[in-house]
Amino acid sequence: MQDPFFTKEKRKKSSGMLAADAWLDSSLYDSGQSLGRGWTRFQDFMSIFHVSGFRRLMVEIVSDGLSFLAIGCVLMVALALPAFDATATGEFNKAEDYSVVFLDRFGTEIGRRGIRSDDSVPLADMPDYLIKATLATEDRRFYDHFGIDVVGTLRALVSNAGGDSGTQGGSSITQQLAKNLFLSSERTLERKIIEAFLAVWLEWHYSKDDILKLYFDNAYMGGGNFGVVAASDYYFGKKVQDISLAEAAMLSGLFKAPTRYAPHVDLAAARGRANLVLSNMVAASFLTEGQVTAARRHPATPIDRVADANSPNYFLDWAFVEAKTLIESHDHSTNNFVVRTTIDTTLQKYAEEAVISTVREGTERYDVEQAAMVVTDTSGAIRAMVGGVDYGKSQFNRAIVSNRQPGSAYKVFVYAEAMEQLGLTPSDPITDRPVCIGDWCPQNYGRNYKGSVTLASAFAQSLNTVAVTLSIKTGREPVAALSHRMGLQADYPVTRSLALGVASVSVLDMASSYAVMANDGLKTPAFGITRMSTLDGEPVYELDPNAARERVLSQTTVANMNSMLRGVVTGGTGRRADVPGVPVLGKSGTTSSYRDAWFCGFTGNYVAAVWFGNDDYHPTNTLTGGTLPAIAFQKFMAYAHTNIAIRPVFGVDFVPEPPMLAEADGVEETVPERPPSLTPEAARKLVILTDLFKAGQDEGSVTTQASAPLPPAIEEL
Repeated sequence: MQDPFFTKEKRKKSSGMLAADAWLDSSLYDSGQSLGRGWTRFQDFMSIFHVSGFRRLMVEIVSDGLSFLAIGCVLMVALALPAFDATATGEFNKAEDYSVVFLDRFGTEIGRRGIRSDDSVPLADMPDYLIKATLATEDRRFYDHFGIDVVGTLRALVSNAGGDSGTQGGSSITQQLAKNLFLSSERTLERKIIEAFLAVWLEWHYSKDDILKLYFDNAYMGGGNFGVVAASDYYFGKKVQDISLAEAAMLSGLFKAPTRYAPHVDLAAARGRANLVLSNMVAASFLTEGQVTAARRHPATPIDRVADANSPNYFLDWAFVEAKTLIESHDHSTNNFVVRTTIDTTLQKYAEEAVISTVREGTERYDVEQAAMVVTDTSGAIRAMVGGVDYGKSQFNRAIVSNRQPGSAYKVFVYAEAMEQLGLTPSDPITDRPVCIGDWCPQNYGRNYKGSVTLASAFAQSLNTVAVTLSIKTGREPVAALSHRMGLQADYPVTRSLALGVASVSVLDMASSYAVMANDGLKTPAFGITRMSTLDGEPVYELDPNAARERVLSQTTVANMNSMLRGVVTGGTGRRADVPGVPVLGKSGTTSSYRDAWFCGFTGNYVAAVWFGNDDYHPTNTLTGGTLPAIAFQKFMAYAHTNIAIRPVFGVDFVPEPPMLAEADGVEETVPERPPSLTPEAARKLVILTDLFKAGQDEGSVTTQASAPLPPAIEEL
């Protein structure tokens, strides 16, 4: 029988559970009903905004537009941040706030760089026709736009699309000023975007007249001049207030291309540009054709600036950067300095003649447009620097930019490391056979294999497989490390193709690297400044000629490498670089698809690195380092070694003919280093005779035609 107490408790629990269940069910039901009523009210409310048909299309467009506007605002802020950073300090560019007078190695002035400016003339005192000429040519809507000339930009885009190569661009005066004050001259999309933001900032903070005054005072006008006041004095020897209409037109033509149209560089081009400026003034209704007729008939004539036109401009641009670094590392109370450089103006002319003439001779056959050369003595002093074939057309210095591959000219690092690490010698045998690193299998230039050869023979023939084999034995990292110790400054990835010269180098660095072997294995960085002082004579910097230098290669390795480099010239790929009577050593280099061609080498007197190629990286027409680069090298060395003491090269058995033999160490030479009577023209004639003698040379064989009559043109020499 059940316990009555237990049954009662059980009933109480059961009724409690039923009550809880009922409460839960009712709560859920009430909640659902409430949500349903709320959703209904929400739908009723949203129905107010319901549109259809054409109204809906307009709403969608506006909605998407607002979304894209929000995204655009975020993007604009992100793009504007660099511009905000540029203006945060409130200071303008200070890169040109130094005036430097450069002297050659003998103390003769060769050029100037830095500021040559004067901002003391108010805009109101400048000639009205100078202002109108500038506005007509650079920015006709200057007083109407907000810093960016949209119409002018569209016009420039259309003009460029049509192939117009004129110099009238789409940048407003305010944009040009923004670049001058805050930015560098690099041509990138990022720089143009920042320039646009800075232009708007300038318009917000300065009046139109203030912007125009800043533009006139800060624009580069060529010849080391900043601003129209300095340019007026430099080109015409006048105050800017006194210049004529023709002179004002010539000055206004300099803003977009100052070095191309500088009258002391190309007077005909400057006058042609000035004539275009006059036409622009007429087209803009600033002047009538009758008012410019006299200026057309009597164009401006600048004062004589022959010395500046013949300056080693590529070298001076580089030396100015180096000088600013030295200036900023020393305390000084002035911005005006005098710098003694290492440049030899005679050798500079020889180098320019060798490079330019060789490019002209080979441009049609080899489809090559540019070249560069750096010449140093065996201690690293830069004697000549050629950064391109025409400084007036392009100031881009190809001699110092580390963006080219050296090809087989890089193999000196591979062989030197093998000799240092493995103790190899030029006579040691090595097998030229197929070699692979993973799925990469390099081939020789002739796509064949020589079998067992000596290291010297493999180096002279520039066998790729042997260089790769040596890099496997030594390791590629040690090869790269040696190249940096010898002179290469740019970082580059260490890849399996490193032994074949897949690395970024500059002509200057290659000259420094080869100078190590010309300087007994000691580190020999190239330098171009020996002394710096203020205009008052206060010393700022002095090169220490006795500074200790790090030994990079052992003397044994230097002797072995020099022996093999001599073999490249006497019986290898560098035969065209040989100069009769001079111990010439060197190595050619050619990159894939024939984009770059090199010849780097030295004598006992000079070191030179030569590069040929195209600025846009398009391949040449099978140009190799053993052709035009070697020819340019040979021309220069033939010029440079005429009537000087020929110095021996360590490790090379070579006895020059008297009176070229250098005296023993410690004894003064009786032969002058640079006889003033030997002009570049005379040296050029000598080289022509040398080339005639070598005319029968083909792949190392020489046929002397002594009995053949000389052509009349040669007889005249």
